[in-house]
Parts: sequence; C-alpha cells; structure tokens
Amino acid sequence: MNTLTHFATPQLPLLHRGKVRDSLRAPSGDRLIIVTDRLSAFDSVLETAIPHKGAVLNGLANFWFEKTAHIIPNHVIKLVDANAMLVKEAAPIKVEMVVRQYLTGSMWRGYQAGQRTFSGVTVPDGMTKHQPFPQAIVTPTTKEESDREITPDNLVSEGWVTKELYDQMAVKAQMLFAVGSQLLAEKGIILVDTKYEFGLLNGKLILIDEMHTPDSSRFWAAADYAKNPETAEQMDKEYVRQWLIANKKDGQYPRALTPEVAQEASRRYLDIYQRITGEALPTADTHGPDAPHTGRQDARARMLANLVQAGLMKDAWVNIVMDSPAGKEHCEQLRRQFDGYDVFTQLRVASALNFGEALAGMAEIWNNSLEPGVVLAVAGLGGALAAAVNVPVISCPPYHDYAELALSLSSLALVPSGTPSLTAVRPDNAAQAALRALNLPRLRERLTQELNATKARLKAADEELRAL
Repeated sequence: MNTLTHFATPQLPLLHRGKVRDSLRAPSGDRLIIVTDRLSAFDSVLETAIPHKGAVLNGLANFWFEKTAHIIPNHVIKLVDANAMLVKEAAPIKVEMVVRQYLTGSMWRGYQAGQRTFSGVTVPDGMTKHQPFPQAIVTPTTKEESDREITPDNLVSEGWVTKELYDQMAVKAQMLFAVGSQLLAEKGIILVDTKYEFGLLNGKLILIDEMHTPDSSRFWAAADYAKNPETAEQMDKEYVRQWLIANKKDGQYPRALTPEVAQEASRRYLDIYQRITGEALPTADTHGPDAPHTGRQDARARMLANLVQAGLMKDAWVNIVMDSPAGKEHCEQLRRQFDGYDVFTQLRVASALNFGEALAGMAEIWNNSLEPGVVLAVAGLGGALAAAVNVPVISCPPYHDYAELALSLSSLALVPSGTPSLTAVRPDNAAQAALRALNLPRLRERLTQELNATKARLKAADEELRAL
C-alpha cells in the first residue's frame, strides 16, 4: 500500500515525533509538520498504517484553517505537500479546548456513573445517550502525559493561563464550533464534539495544530442520527476502535489491522474528506493515466519533490563522519568537493566514547531518510558504519605519510563480511564516487557533461601535441 509511516532526513532537525505528526525545523526557522499515515488508538500507535490518512487530515485541517481565518489567525504559512504543512512557530498553550454539543463518549460514561459536573460545567439529570445540550459547552483539559479535566478557575490558579486568555480562548472556540457546525450541517454531517489548540505568536492568540478532522472531532451522519440517536455511528476512526475492542485477547488489543480493516478505514477517511470539501482527495487517484508521473503512487517520492521545489530540502545528502574534531580539516576538504552540485552536506562526529549511542541516532535517520544519501567515513569508521546503515559508505582516510596510508588501507581492505565499505584515497575521488552512488538523473547529466568536457580537452591536447 502507498503509505507514509515515517519521516526522516539529516537536513532538518527533528523537533518532535508524535503519534501521527512529525515536526521539524525548516531552514527559515519556521516549523514543518509532516502528517503521516500512522494511526493511534487506545494510547498506542498501531503497526498498520492507513493509506491516505495523513493527506486527509492535513487537507481537512488546511480547509478549515482557510474557512475560519476571519475568526482567528492560524499558524499556516502554506501547504507544501498533501502530507506536509509549513507553519509559523508559536508558543503552544498547554490546554485543549474541548467543545461538546452532545452527551456522548467519555462524558456519557461519566454521566452513567453519576457524574454531573465536567470541567466546571454542570449538566442536568435525566439526559439520554447522544442527547444534545441546549447549547455547546466547553470542557477544557490540560495537555499533559495524560490529559485531565480541569475547571477554568483551576487552569488559572495552577498557572496554565490567565483568566483573560482563557476567556478569549473560550469565545473563539465557541465561534469556531458554530461555523463548523453550520457548514457541516449543510453537508448532512453533525459536528458532535471537537478540540481546539491555541498558541501565542508575538503575544497574539492564534489557532494551531489541527481542526475538525476525523482524528480531532466526532462526526455523525445527520440521516443516521435522525433514525436512532442512540445508535448513530461515528464517521471517524471509531470504526477501528470497535474492531480492536472486538478482537481484544487476554486483555490486549491487536497491534496490527487486517488488510481489509485497513482498507475500509482508508475508505472512510477518504469519504469524510470528500463529504466535507466536496472534492475527492487528489493524491488518492492512483489509477489515472498520468498517475505514475505525478508521484501519486509513491507518497515519499512525491513529498521529496514538493519539499525540494519549496526550497525546504535538497534532493540528496552526504554526511561526512569523523571520529574526533581533529579530523575537521580533512572533512572540510572533502566537503569542498561538493561545491556547485547542490547536494546537502553535513559534518558529524562519532567518537570512541559515544560511538554506539551516536551511531544509532545517525543510522536511524540515514536508514529512513526520505531522500537518497551517502556516508563518507574518515579514520577507521568505514566498516562499523557500513555494518549499520543501508546507504553507500565510502571511506577516505586522512594520512600524513605512505606508511600511515598503507596501514589504513590494509585495515579497510580486511573488513569482515557484511560491511560493504568502499575506499577512495583522494578526497576528489571520494566525492566523485559519492555523486555517482547517489545516482540522481540531474547529477548523472552533470557528470556526463564533465566527462565530455574532459574528453574534449584531452582530444584537443592530443591534436595539439600530435602536430608538433
């Protein structure tokens, strides 16, 4: 299946890896949010990804941010890919503003157990499952390892927000909910409840994260609710939750979904996207005659092309790894060989003191990087690096004399099986080997031009000397 489960690159520092979203620092200093196809349920991420889920969430969030920008500014700069959004860096407020129009979910379970006050809001006796409140209510929670209900007064007294800021958030949350409810009602959908997250940008309140998506909201089909309010089925990932509950064994939920369940979940995400926006998700069409040329059949290739086009990444990387800062001069010499080829280069240190720990972190990024890459190893790191990564490793040892070079070459030549490190003595040859190993069409074209130029020079020299 065409899914995006993990985003990694040595080019952009990772800020946070959540259950579904990965956040990275963009070159501009802004934040790049990658919405993957991972699915979380019951506080864990399932092993099975849901095709197109990330693009649905990202596209819907962007749709709603545009629809509500007149109510409150948001953090969106631009959508750079179906699964990627560039946003302004705001200071998040660690409070979720949960707005509810119906008695359902965890609130209904608490109500059945006798609870009548929720986050400071008291509801009357005698209500039934899925019954609407006279008006939408706000039941805030804290954003901690385990979110907890909290009253507005306690939010203020515990220092989460000021009263003025909370009041502003509550008003904006109600306004956003009203707009969402009205637009969805026109499409035959009930917005049951949802959450909003806010941040501060230059001291001003803005909307962040996501809004009105199947992961952050509860939806019902209005027709389904009209038939029997108490059996109305959620139009979100509740389908997966119910399958997990039905297949629970020995107190444990399944870690993976069957292909049929994953496909049905994907269909439901795509359906809610089309119902809300009025259009099919563009990247979900993988059967059209132009699909192979659009990257729709390979989410990773499409995303890489779009991030490169947006100027957020280069299309390839070379990491030059030394075993101590003493090798910096040699590594800088290697790095200069890549000038003019538009390849991202980076110097790294993996010393004997932290080699295992450092290498594990580097390898995790290299092995999962969105774009192709090559590792250039100096000193005696080639074999160890080659044994840990799935990208080409080229050793280029520094040396002061031929005796030291001979020792390095003999060591590199005798690496054990399963450590396919190549060796180049000259830095220019190491760089040229790396460029060829990347095997990018644009680099191959550039290298062909250089080869032809070299041949032309040699031919001209031959003709000149032959005439003497």
